[in-house]
Amino acid sequence: MLSITGIRKTFNPGTVNEVRALQGVDLEVEESSFVVVLGMNGSGKSTLLNAVAGTFLVDSGSLHLAGHDITKWPEHKRAALIGRVFQNPFSGTAPNMSIAENFAMAARRGRSRGLGWALNQNLITSLRDRVATLRMGLEDRLDNAIGSLSGGQRQALTLLMASWLKPSLLLLDEHTAALDPKSADQVIALSDEVIQQDNLTTLMVTHSMQQAVNLGDRIIMMHRGRVLHDFRGAEKQRLRPEDLLDCFEEIRRREQLDESAAGMLDALYV
Repeated sequence: MLSITGIRKTFNPGTVNEVRALQGVDLEVEESSFVVVLGMNGSGKSTLLNAVAGTFLVDSGSLHLAGHDITKWPEHKRAALIGRVFQNPFSGTAPNMSIAENFAMAARRGRSRGLGWALNQNLITSLRDRVATLRMGLEDRLDNAIGSLSGGQRQALTLLMASWLKPSLLLLDEHTAALDPKSADQVIALSDEVIQQDNLTTLMVTHSMQQAVNLGDRIIMMHRGRVLHDFRGAEKQRLRPEDLLDCFEEIRRREQLDESAAGMLDALYV
């Protein structure tokens, strides 16, 4: 389904601000797999999603999705295959347009657009039924501007829009990080329901150890632009949040030892 081979990305190369964000990432994601991506700040997890989405082109390596080589595809072309929900509840939607109008645009994502009516009765009926599954009463507020809603309501609707066309790949980029705990729990439950219902192949970035162990069938742990651990199957099912924290602590200890060793070597040559 998704094949990532040796992708690399360096921002601001050759300057004091150079950042080697991705350093030869290899990843195979099977169809209908739900992969959770973990990592500390700067590990490259969100950069990985941006590389897949086409926010930028990678420096080297290749990306294949649903039988297509998308390595050189621009972001708008990849949108025909990819649905995405961002961290900010106010990203990915037109705040001054109504709920119905936003869904009408989502229904045409990646497709050619003519001069016909975007909001036909069939779409309105389907939309009302789908929004009713949120159990938020929003099916009776389809004419309301989406920007007038709470963050949790807006993120729930954005998830429905991203999955409306049953994309080949769904990207969830810390999509509950900006929400209050109650809203975050609601959106996570909805995410799991939608993914399971439609058998969506999914990559989800999160900082939450609890979400990582409770969701999906695989956990990828990234560090310094590389995949450090890949937990799947029975190993993934046995994981607890404490186990993931231990992995991060081991990374910190290893880096501290590396820095100490480098300092000792420097001292020898003083």
